[in-house]
Amino acid sequence: MHLYVHVPFCARRCSYCDFAIAVRREVPSDLFADAVLREWAGWQDDPAWSRSPVVRTVYFGGGTPSRLAPRALGRIVERISRDRPLAPGAEITLEANPDDVSAERVAAWRAVGVNRVSLGVQSLDPAVLRWMRRTHTAAQVPRAVELLRAGGIGDVSLDLIFALPAELERDWEADLAAALALAPEHLSLYGLTIEPRTPLARWLERGAIRPVDEHRYAREYLTAHQALEAGGFEHYEVSNFARPGRRARHNSAYWSRAPYIGLGPSAHSGLGDRRRWNRREWSAYARAVLAGEPAVEGVETLDAEALRLERLYLGLRTGTGLPVRQIPAGTVEEWVSQGWATVVDGEDPGGTRSAYGDADREPRVRLTVEGWLRLDALVSSLAAKT
Repeated sequence: MHLYVHVPFCARRCSYCDFAIAVRREVPSDLFADAVLREWAGWQDDPAWSRSPVVRTVYFGGGTPSRLAPRALGRIVERISRDRPLAPGAEITLEANPDDVSAERVAAWRAVGVNRVSLGVQSLDPAVLRWMRRTHTAAQVPRAVELLRAGGIGDVSLDLIFALPAELERDWEADLAAALALAPEHLSLYGLTIEPRTPLARWLERGAIRPVDEHRYAREYLTAHQALEAGGFEHYEVSNFARPGRRARHNSAYWSRAPYIGLGPSAHSGLGDRRRWNRREWSAYARAVLAGEPAVEGVETLDAEALRLERLYLGLRTGTGLPVRQIPAGTVEEWVSQGWATVVDGEDPGGTRSAYGDADREPRVRLTVEGWLRLDALVSSLAAKT
């Protein structure tokens, strides 16, 4: 089993953000821990959960989890480990903003069990950070990495956003080089998307920016792939790169369809064919849970067709790929001839099983980086053929 805890609190909303966040000057850390632990208690009698007692990863995402008081993080981790055993060496990840990192905080995070930190860097260009409305400066990024290392957190991931509007004149190659110079164990790269009801959407509506065209998007994606693989990283999932042995175990659990529980506002859970999601807004979530009402806002059971499409999508978005037998006749040859896929023998070198859970060493189809650029279209085409 894997656990995700959504911490919604932020100092302010970034220009591109449409996540379920709550902007707060003062973070109600104890109230948050109370609510999450009340929800957690309700999971203990779930039949599916009782069959999977060991917790292998815990991921504090957001929002800005690094704004939560360490004592609240400690309460949550301690209660989880009291109710269910943590696997030896369990991965416990905290998302953090660089400006929240201090020697004191790193020591407190380590003391409560955090052993991996994902830094929301996004860019190391000062002008870009201001445009994004980030709360940190470029100078705070290397200092944050230094403090994490000195404090004993040896697994550091950096997030970067690419495909920004041309008006910013952002030097993507310089950002990549600066990130590589920090020697992280892991990097996650996300193409900018313009979501409704965000500042970015309003800027687009009034003509202040133009969306990036698909050619620039592809060029920056391919540039990142080449630079990071040359730097010793494995491109093991559409958006993720890791040094050997440093793949994100929590995120890999999603892609392999392992069972997971989400705690906190807007958090999702997946157990086999069951899906459920919580109330989105922090205030509504807290009121309900603390009043003894369910946190859940919606539930669904995936039918056979939905599960099949999920497996196709998850299998193709990772370096593990899909068994050749799952691809219609002729499609593999077409993809290979176009340079969108390759056929390989055996399991993924990183040891991650496919979304089908196949443990044998049969030939597999893996998308190339050019294929990943066409992932949605390829899955749609495949779904129509099978």
